[in-house]
Formats: sequence, structure tokens, C-alpha cells
Amino acid sequence: MSPTAEGRTPRHGRESFFIEGEGTVGPDDSAAVPPTTARANTTADSGPALDAAPTFRFSRVGPRGVRLPEATLRKVALAMTGGSEVDGSIPAGFTYLGQFVDHDLTFDATTVAFGDNISPAALLQGRSPTLDLDSLYGFGPLDPVSAGFYEADRTRLKVGKTTRFGSDQARVGFDLPRVDDGSAQPRTANIPDFRNDENLAVAQTHAAMIRFHNRVVGGRGPAPPPADRLEKARRKVVRHNQWMLRTDYLPKICDGSVVTDVFTNGRKVVDPGADPLSMPTMPVEFSVAAFRLGHSMIREGYDWNSRFPNGSGTLDFLFIFSRTAGDLGGNPTLPSNWIADWRRMYRFSQIGHDELKPPPGEFNLARRIDTRLVDPLARLPIGSFGGKNADANTIRANLAFRNLVRARMLRLASGQQMAALLRSKGVAVTTLTKAQLRDGAGGPGSARLDDLTDAQRDAFLKDTPLWFYVLREAELNGGTLAGVGARLVAETFHRAMEGSTHSIVRSPNFKPDLGEKDGGFRMTDLLLVAFEGQKSLLAPLGD
Repeated sequence: MSPTAEGRTPRHGRESFFIEGEGTVGPDDSAAVPPTTARANTTADSGPALDAAPTFRFSRVGPRGVRLPEATLRKVALAMTGGSEVDGSIPAGFTYLGQFVDHDLTFDATTVAFGDNISPAALLQGRSPTLDLDSLYGFGPLDPVSAGFYEADRTRLKVGKTTRFGSDQARVGFDLPRVDDGSAQPRTANIPDFRNDENLAVAQTHAAMIRFHNRVVGGRGPAPPPADRLEKARRKVVRHNQWMLRTDYLPKICDGSVVTDVFTNGRKVVDPGADPLSMPTMPVEFSVAAFRLGHSMIREGYDWNSRFPNGSGTLDFLFIFSRTAGDLGGNPTLPSNWIADWRRMYRFSQIGHDELKPPPGEFNLARRIDTRLVDPLARLPIGSFGGKNADANTIRANLAFRNLVRARMLRLASGQQMAALLRSKGVAVTTLTKAQLRDGAGGPGSARLDDLTDAQRDAFLKDTPLWFYVLREAELNGGTLAGVGARLVAETFHRAMEGSTHSIVRSPNFKPDLGEKDGGFRMTDLLLVAFEGQKSLLAPLGD
């Protein structure tokens, strides 16, 4: 019996964390639930193996921090939301690639597996942060539950079909696969991780990843048996994806020298010296703070395609035309006029494809990584975080407030504490001064703390919440993670790759062979493979 939607990996409203050595930490301020009593977020059919294990394996790499009053955090959250006017230099597609990666890292693969069939080793792997694309593959086609994500040949992943809208015809392969119940009602995505259908941009990214996998499978020929064909294709897909993250994504969001140092000289704070074949844990400092950098990159509107140009692809629409947060605009599947134009989200000219430039003025840059979030994030749709109707348009629907309160719940280390920890481990970082934390870079992309009382401001600048601290570091570094933030992100990615079943860290001689340039593989290369290098597929609605 398949787990229900409620049994899947939770939305961004995760309110409890199983921390190694502490147990389950939740919002009620009570003592942590001992590890031996923690239960999985699965249905009763999951079996005894799941009942005895934690839902997902987090760890704490820093000390416990100070809990600032919620009244202070409320004021800071309001200062951080309300509109950001500063573009960065990173193409906007990377905002949602980062979200897809976050979901892959934190996906509990056991929620799409039949519990009685899971070995202890598979259980540990499924609940550990790796970059094996479990959020794409689930537990594989031989598992009774995950088999539903695959075609009958047990090698290709199912694709979706859009709904005709006006003159825009229905198209196969441009939506997520969805559960067809025969009705005209909006259909649930048939994918392992429902979070990849909580906004249109991450849903289209997932659909592109499905196409990439299927193209790699097709390139392997009909060699039997199917299981061997799938395994070889998955290994190729995963390693190319990791290479792209290491060489294209990470250097865009992080100080490149930090990324190079970590991948050359190893880790200092995230599980240093770990057995490469052991399973990683997810640092809460990464999950709840440092890797929430992407929230700052979100735009309030996108030049989405030829039907929705000039910023008319608003963030509200991206929520509406999904199924987890919206209702697909009342359609059973994505209407065809909302298919992404990838030329507007990534720069194909960087790999020599000038013919894939978007119309003039129609390229989307992410907002600069800084301490301001765009106005729609102050009032999230309740479906995006599993909220109640009473939460709509309240502070509980403010993304900045949710981030700050979640970190408070976990007693997350402050930015100052993490900087001191890094220095003690031999990492050269400088703690931001109170003036830097108070004033930032100035201008429209910088949160002002003027509404805090003197006492609130002094306490905040003494023990600054890690998420705010990391964003302030980036803001002062021109929109790129530096210091504490860069180190936490680069080291967590390195450990996740190292602990993956297919790993470029453990296979240092791997070189990609699917890129346009020898030895290289960017996200634009991945999209070229996925969409057969054709403008008519990368931008099916034209200019």
C-alpha cells in the first residue's frame, strides 16, 4: 500500500528535527524525544523497520545558541520583507535549481518505499542527505511503491502532458507526470517528492530532470537487462548532476576560493575525517540557515515566456500553477501557455549557443543575495507550508519570520558563534562587526533594523541569528556567500556528494562527456541534452 501524501517528505513547514545525539526537537520547547522513541512520518503500512528509525538524520555542528524573543524576530522579519529592488548577477534559473537540490538533499526516500522491503542499509541511505537524486528516482522500479514513477520498461521515468489552452496545444513532456483519476479536477503529481510541485519553476526543473534522465537512457541503447541499463544511466545522470553543482552552481552562490579549498583540501567543520563510505547527516546550521539563501534570490515577477513577458509571470502565478501550493489554475494538468522558456532563465551563450538568447530585455536575473525578500514572501500561500486558513495573511505566513522562529526553536548557533567555531578549526574567517550587521551594504537590498528598540537591537547584534548573518555576509560581499555561509554550504555539499552511492568525490577521475565543451558540464548543458538541443523544445511557445 502506498504512503499517503501526508506521509511524504514534509513541505517547508517541517516543525520537528531528529538531531543525532539529541533526539527529536520540536516546537513545544520540551526536552528532545529520545532517539529510541522517535517514529517515522509514514503510514501504518510502512512496517517495523521504519517504526524504529528516525524520519531524517540531522546533526548539529555548532554550539547551541541564544533564543531571542519572538517580538524581536517579528520586527526583523518585517524589516526583511516588503520588496527587494536589487538584481544580482546570477541567472534566475539557479534560484529554483537550488530549491530542487535542497529537496533532493532533505528527501526521505523511505516515504516512497514499501517498508517491509527496506533493508537497514537502504533505510539509513534513504534518510541521509545525499545527492543521488532520490527525489527523482524514489526507491527504483523494483519497489512496489516507487514502480509507479516509471514506464513499463522499468528504465524510463514517466512524463506529463500539458492541457491545451487556446491555440497552445497540449504537449507531452512539459509537465510533471500526474495521477489521472479520469476527472477534470487538478491532478496530484506522480513524483517522489511533492515539494517539487509547490511552485511552477521548481516543477518545470523537475520535469526537465526527468527528460534528462530519459535522454541518457535512450542514449544507452536497448542493452538488457533493464535493471543494468537503469543503473548505468542513473550513475551517469547523478555524476553529471554533481559535476554541474560543483563547477557551475556552487561557484555562482559561494566565494569560489572557498569552494575550491573545500573540494581540494577537505572539510574542517562538517563531519571532518568521516569514513567516505559512511552515511552523512544534515547539519541543521545548513538546512535551517545557510542554505535558505535562495529565499533572497526570488523575484516578485518573471519574464516567463512569450505569453507572460515583461515580469507578468508573477510569483503568485507560479504558486497558483502548481498543485502543492495551488490548483493548476483549475486545470487537470499544467496549461500549455505556462510552459517555461528556458532561454529566459539560463545563459546558453556561455556555452556557445548565441542562437538561444531570449528576446532583448527578457532575461531574468535572480535578486541579489542579501537581507531583503520580495513582498509576496511576506504572505505565503498556506498550501506551500501546510498552514491553516487562519494563518493566511498573518505573520505566520511570513517566510522570514518562519525561518527565524524555526532556528529559534532549534536553539541554532548564532553567526558569531559559528565564526568563532570556524576559526578554532583553522578556517580564516572574520566575524562581522556590529556596525556591519546593523547597516549592511545600505540601499534597497539591505534590511534596516530601525524599528527595534535599543535593547532589542543590542541583543540582536550580539547574538545574530545565523540565517540573517549569512545573508548579511553575502550582501557585504556583492551578493555571493562568504565566510561562515560559504563554508557551511560548500562543506555540506562536499559531504553529501562523498556519501552518495554515485560520487564524484570518491571518483576523482570522473570527467563529464555530455557537455558542449570537453571536460565541462553546466546546467545549460543539462538542458540542451534534456531538450535535444532544439529551440522549439527549450522555448516551445516561441519568442
